[in-house]
Amino acid sequence: MNETKTEYGYGNAVQASEGEFAGWYHWNHDPYETRSGPFFMRREDDGTYVSAFRAEQRHMNGAGFMHGGCLLTFADFALFAIATDELNGDNAVTMNLSGDFLGAARAGALMEARGEVTRGGGKTIFVRGLITGDGEPALSFTGIIRKLARRD
Repeated sequence: MNETKTEYGYGNAVQASEGEFAGWYHWNHDPYETRSGPFFMRREDDGTYVSAFRAEQRHMNGAGFMHGGCLLTFADFALFAIATDELNGDNAVTMNLSGDFLGAARAGALMEARGEVTRGGGKTIFVRGLITGDGEPALSFTGIIRKLARRD
């Protein structure tokens, strides 16, 4: 995949230049997320952020539905995408992540996450969101992010 490095969102993101997610960004400095996804994000016209990836067979559980761990990993990625503006380039960690499984997603589904910062302004950021698979609810989630020292 051809990519262009840029300062965008949380940390040094790279922009995909080909494939289904050309023009979208992802963070290639997180080996777990890269191997799990990769997951992508972009800013929408209204200023909010959407995260997405295409579900593959490797994301499924033994019953043929998306593995819960995959959904929660994607939710963790989405927390930081949703909070991009609030993070303002600072390092941060997930303090809490919880989710409610709402429906099943199958291989081939376009997985998307959208949400909002419900409280920010300090070192602690509260986020809530919804993951859908082909537009159908799959997971609602809430999370708390803790800002750390600014990166050099």
